[in-house]
Amino acid sequence: MREGNEIMYSKEQILSAINKCLEDKGTRKFTQSVELAVNFKETDFSKPENRLNLEVILPKGRGKNINIVVFADGDVASDAKAAGADTIISGAEIPNLDKKKMKKMADSSEFFAQPQLMMPIGKSFGQVLGGRGKLPKPIIGNITQILKNVRNVVKLKTKGKNLPTVHCPVGTEKMSADEIFENVMAVLNSVSAKLGDQMIASVYIKLSMGKSIKIGA
Repeated sequence: MREGNEIMYSKEQILSAINKCLEDKGTRKFTQSVELAVNFKETDFSKPENRLNLEVILPKGRGKNINIVVFADGDVASDAKAAGADTIISGAEIPNLDKKKMKKMADSSEFFAQPQLMMPIGKSFGQVLGGRGKLPKPIIGNITQILKNVRNVVKLKTKGKNLPTVHCPVGTEKMSADEIFENVMAVLNSVSAKLGDQMIASVYIKLSMGKSIKIGA
């Protein structure tokens, strides 16, 4: 993160916070995520130009699998399956899908669709998926590259003018501190490019079940 020619946090400060975070992992029955929280100051999120709605590709990946659902027919469906999509739904299946099942899938999946299937999807599941910000993204371009990127993407979105913070995963406890550092920098640089370092009040990192560690403290 830069302000002019100054770096807001040094590599040593960020790595120190990451290492403290990882030291606190203990023994769990699941792999904990490493989570980043960025808090802002003097930022009016009621102004559209200040709102964050970013997608950041983590250079070292998320460290865990992301369930991917693709609505497609023909060659696109075959290509999506070959690229590792977890679930393929044909156009003919859309009207008969159970809304409760789709609602459950929305909690843990990312959705993609052939452009011509967007309308029937919206008609059947617009409220279920749209209300969760999970309407499918239209498949434009190489499906293999699209799915590769989405497995490494995190979203940063401000949720209201009175909630001056964003959270996102930047890895898991099984990743090295250096790998997590590269992911943290990707997120912070994206936020800084949008709002500027001067709007950032503080940054914390933590494990899913761990305590928050302030970077630079």
